[in-house]
Amino acid sequence: MPDNNLRQRLGTELLGTAILVFVGVGAVPATLILNGSAPMMMADLGMISFAFAAAVIGTAYALGPISGNHINPAVTIGLAVSGKFPWAQVPGYLAAQLAGALLGAGAILGVLGSKASDLGLGIAAYGPGVGTAQAFTAEFIGTFILVLTVFGATHRKAAAGFAGIAIGLVVFAVIIPIAPATGASINPARTVGPMLIQQLAGGQVQFSQLPIYVLAELSAGVLAGLTFLALSRTTADQPTAAPAAAPTAAPTAKG
Repeated sequence: MPDNNLRQRLGTELLGTAILVFVGVGAVPATLILNGSAPMMMADLGMISFAFAAAVIGTAYALGPISGNHINPAVTIGLAVSGKFPWAQVPGYLAAQLAGALLGAGAILGVLGSKASDLGLGIAAYGPGVGTAQAFTAEFIGTFILVLTVFGATHRKAAAGFAGIAIGLVVFAVIIPIAPATGASINPARTVGPMLIQQLAGGQVQFSQLPIYVLAELSAGVLAGLTFLALSRTTADQPTAAPAAAPTAAPTAKG
């Protein structure tokens, strides 16, 4: 069967990223609303992490066959740098992912109302006492682990049918140690979209932190792609040279 066309793939990336943001990011203000004045506990963080994981797993199996379900610019850039995704399609994928993040963040407001914005809308922000270097390190490590897992789980040698589960579980696991430092965005679209919607809603946004998130996440995606390529490449992954044309006459000996 022929592949889906680019318009279909971009629409799928938009929808998948919107679902990720609505479910995962939306779980943050939803938890705060339900908790009321009670402080957030480890169990709350676990449920938020599970929401992100469930969104990744669900979209991987529902939408992955159409677009690959990148739903993360760090994944798209990592794949392109490693030669596994055409650069010509990168701008379209990134634009679709950002649009999806905006749509998903807007849907949070539509469902939870202004209270979601009052509670921060789940935007990524540094934790108390966290500086630039610590935030960069946290987002870099988290994104690196995620993108490396994407490469490994979708490799030709990987067990078929388990990529979505593996990637979702890694998202769940990574959020636990990273969230106290930065909110564990590990996705530039998830970082930018909710910030812009929160700004439009009149909420407080630390835009000065945005470059650190984006730089850490994209550079981690690049390094993860190149690292996996270096560790996994075999002769089977090398491009096959076209066979040389047979000579039309025997070469003439030179005396």
